[in-house]
Amino acid sequence: MDSASIAAKRGGETTGPNPTDRGRPGTKRHIVTDRQGIPLTVLLSGANVHDSRILEPLLDALPPIQGKNGRPRRRPGKLHADKGYDYKRCRMACSRRGIRHRIAKKGVESSSHLGKHRWVVERTFAWISRFRRLTVRYERRADIHLAFTIIACSLICFRALKTWF
Repeated sequence: MDSASIAAKRGGETTGPNPTDRGRPGTKRHIVTDRQGIPLTVLLSGANVHDSRILEPLLDALPPIQGKNGRPRRRPGKLHADKGYDYKRCRMACSRRGIRHRIAKKGVESSSHLGKHRWVVERTFAWISRFRRLTVRYERRADIHLAFTIIACSLICFRALKTWF
């Protein structure tokens, strides 16, 4: 689970002053992937919204996960997250939904330890950024930009299915 910030050229909904880019308007993509980097859900927010505030809506947006025969699971079994989610509310949100969490602690754990799980999400962001329409946000309307992001995630899923079969 992670988020990436992209430039929003003209502003619009779900944009905010980017704290790392001299206050220029920007948008963050928040994403949950499986172990292979296949996107499960994606949400957008302004660049000034903290990652931990979007965790609950992101977990609620997860679709049922197929597994063994029988009733499909509603949630993943385990969640790996970086230090941006090291808050009690994030841990409680996972616990309330029956998800085991592995969230790095600030000042205690090094960032390199979670790297073996984090690179999967970073690779997914790179796959999404390969779609030129999403590299720079040209749309003012958030629903259109979200639709293009979901189409990109669908194409990533389709390509993964194509290689499996």
